[in-house]
Amino acid sequence: MDIEKHKILIIDDDEGIVYALRQLFLKDGYAVAEARDAFKGLEILPSEKPTLVIMDINMPGMNGLDTLREIKKTHPTLPVIMVTGYGTVETAVRAMQFGAFDYLTKPLDIQQVRKVTAEAIARIEGIDRAKNSTDALKAEFTDRYELVGKSAQMQNIYKLIGSVSTTPNLTPVLLLGESGTGKELVARAIHSFGADTDQPFVAVNCTAVPETLLESELFGYEKGAFTGADDRKLGKFEAAKHGTIFLDEIGDLSQMLQQKLLRVLQERQFERLGSNETLEVNARFIAATNKDIEEEVKRGNFRKDLFYRLNVIVISLPPLRERKEDIPILADYFLAKYSERFKKKITGFSDDALKMLAVLPYPGNVRELENIVARAVIMAKQEVITSRALGEAPNQQSGHEAGSESGIFAEGRKLAIDNFEKSFVTEALKKSQGNVVAAARSSGMTRQNFQRLVSKHGIDANDFRNKLRGSH
Repeated sequence: MDIEKHKILIIDDDEGIVYALRQLFLKDGYAVAEARDAFKGLEILPSEKPTLVIMDINMPGMNGLDTLREIKKTHPTLPVIMVTGYGTVETAVRAMQFGAFDYLTKPLDIQQVRKVTAEAIARIEGIDRAKNSTDALKAEFTDRYELVGKSAQMQNIYKLIGSVSTTPNLTPVLLLGESGTGKELVARAIHSFGADTDQPFVAVNCTAVPETLLESELFGYEKGAFTGADDRKLGKFEAAKHGTIFLDEIGDLSQMLQQKLLRVLQERQFERLGSNETLEVNARFIAATNKDIEEEVKRGNFRKDLFYRLNVIVISLPPLRERKEDIPILADYFLAKYSERFKKKITGFSDDALKMLAVLPYPGNVRELENIVARAVIMAKQEVITSRALGEAPNQQSGHEAGSESGIFAEGRKLAIDNFEKSFVTEALKKSQGNVVAAARSSGMTRQNFQRLVSKHGIDANDFRNKLRGSH
């Protein structure tokens, strides 16, 4: 790569950032041009003829996203790297959709800047090593989904959402991650960012519907197709139109339904049960599972050909324990959400509450954290959430640091988790009148995980059904 022939245009109103980037690029052998606002940057772009633009999103006058769109109108192939101090899902995804080559957050990592710069230059030279580049797509987004976090893992997911949502509906997506990591939120974000956001988003939990009914739910049926089919019913494939079909827990599909789904994905066609009429499937398929799907393929539980058909674009969601720096951000987000919902004036968390949140194991991931905060808001007696409101407060002995896995702290933490789990499962079963499947669905859990908690705490679902019968 001949670095000397390449010029980088820096557009940023922060003199410190401009100075640091200038010194870095000059040291690496690039030529450098500068502009302190978007208007000046657009003005000098034709004469400077840069190979690459690196630009801040938050600037006075015209912001970076609007400037990016203007650049792409006249220089559609010019790579633009966006920089911001506020790494939200909206700005990251919009930057990628509007045609940004990549998206970096402050404080800037020098090695990361060098890496992304080299990839951008390489693409210009015809060596496209960049995995996340996308074509420009002018789309607006309203931030309705709880994808919260500033960790590196979440920033990468935001960028993937932006890239994936610009692909045609024929491109399937496979979401991998433990229960509670936000797979459906990612699926909804991909749909919302896409060109067909006005079309339906149809979600199907493959474990919530009995296998005997799942086929008719997906494919639909004609009147008289089977006993009880009194009228024609449109299936999920048909109802999705040009939108999105989200198949959650696809790893639990039976072999028979796996085979039928494979045919639908291959041919993009299907028939309602009891009909010979062939119908087109125009929606995007997004599948999700909390299982090690490749291991399931090796064991023969999941069809290899279906896995390869789905394994086009894969997004892996990290468990909360691997992005603990996001816990305070998520906790504050859920605190604001449930304080407003329950009409309570709560300003934040005490130090001991934050320490407790930081060391919990979170087997239920983000969903578990949300439930803990929601319960704490309900239980709070003052304006600050304390560890007592989170559960049984852990009594730390002197000499025990936060995060210790031994002594009274660990015991308190376990007790808090057990109390929360038992209370949560009991309330869900009360609402569902003892129906485990319905309780699991309303809790956002798989039936297997919900049943595991029921057994762990010695709860008998029949008790809730008996109470129901006794009330009549």
